[in-house]
Amino acid sequence: MATTQNQPEYFRVVHPLEDAPEQKCVSEGLGQIEMTPSVRLSLKILRGYLTMMTAMLLYHVLDLAGVLKHFKF
Repeated sequence: MATTQNQPEYFRVVHPLEDAPEQKCVSEGLGQIEMTPSVRLSLKILRGYLTMMTAMLLYHVLDLAGVLKHFKF
């Protein structure tokens, strides 16, 4: 949009709900993404960490509920 020296540039603001829908990307037939060994290792470490944190949370909740008082560890 070209401007002259005396006229400022204006932009029209359109609310997203009133805007025209956009073309969506089609991801069919793309296949799996290739991962490097470092990415694969990082994801396995993240999976192990999340599993460990979930187990610790479950243990803490059961301990607070008093369920673990009957078992001797």
